[in-house]
Amino acid sequence: MISRSLLRQLPARAAAGAFVLHSGLGKRAADQETAERLHGWAASTYPVLRKIDAKRFTALLAAGEMATGAALLLPFVPAAVAGLALTGFAGALLGLYAKTPGMRREGSIWPTEQGITLAKDVWMLGIGLSLVLDDVTRTDR
Repeated sequence: MISRSLLRQLPARAAAGAFVLHSGLGKRAADQETAERLHGWAASTYPVLRKIDAKRFTALLAAGEMATGAALLLPFVPAAVAGLALTGFAGALLGLYAKTPGMRREGSIWPTEQGITLAKDVWMLGIGLSLVLDDVTRTDR
């Protein structure tokens, strides 16, 4: 029997999980040029990533996305765990949005045309936080 909380979470978990899993699957076979582009962008925001080879970074990114997507899609993974994974992933993406020049309008949190692709990832942050809050405030245990 499906619990009411899982049923409540199902649309958000399925939508975000399928999206993130698909994104990770698409990065598994990234060519060198794609890996270098992804790595360069991430390393410009998170300098610690400069120590990692571009292909290895992309493989780790793909694995992290696939694991996050799977955690969201698998109903036996607690919502708090899946939500924390999604929140961390979305937070990193929003860090790129906040720190990459040209993504936001001058003096504003609102995106430029170039920033919309990252700014829209705020929905993943909202879903992740909602899953965590829903799980920790459950009363039907």
